[in-house]
Amino acid sequence: MKKFIYLFILFFSLLNTHSTARENTMILKLKYGEVEIELYSEKAPNHVKRFKKLSDEGRYDSVIFHRVIDGFMAQTGDIKFGNSSSPDFNLSLAGTGGSELPDLKAEFSDIAHTRGILSAARSSDPNSANSQFFICFQSAPHLDRQYSAFGKVIKGMEFVDMIKKGNPNSGSVSEPDKIISLRSK
Repeated sequence: MKKFIYLFILFFSLLNTHSTARENTMILKLKYGEVEIELYSEKAPNHVKRFKKLSDEGRYDSVIFHRVIDGFMAQTGDIKFGNSSSPDFNLSLAGTGGSELPDLKAEFSDIAHTRGILSAARSSDPNSANSQFFICFQSAPHLDRQYSAFGKVIKGMEFVDMIKKGNPNSGSVSEPDKIISLRSK
């Protein structure tokens, strides 16, 4: 009987671990391929919740990568002005908008901004993150504990590397790549 109870507990704990892992996994579809992202809900719960909400509502679909600096990062997520399928799309304003939801308070942590990290873009106000985010191409230690890192690319970083790069100084991109879709796995 003890053996049965032990196996029962083990089975359900493994099942729960698997569903939690799936719950915190996102699929970003780019024209180059699929990117799998693991979210860190224990480190940045509010940023993860917002990211998942906007993703699963399809709000990131067709949003451009408006600022891409080779060797640094690719920024996207302006659902107001950066959605290439929206009547409000404006390439010159992309990067200045967000969502209708309130800004998020910073959730700084010990997560280092290394290759593949997803982090919340914001203005000079640490509590101004809303919908925009960026993916690091390389380590950027100057961002550590200054920006709210909330996930990491765990598969398909080679496709992120292919995103069209912008002006070397400003990162602004003419004819930018866009997110095809972004959803929970």
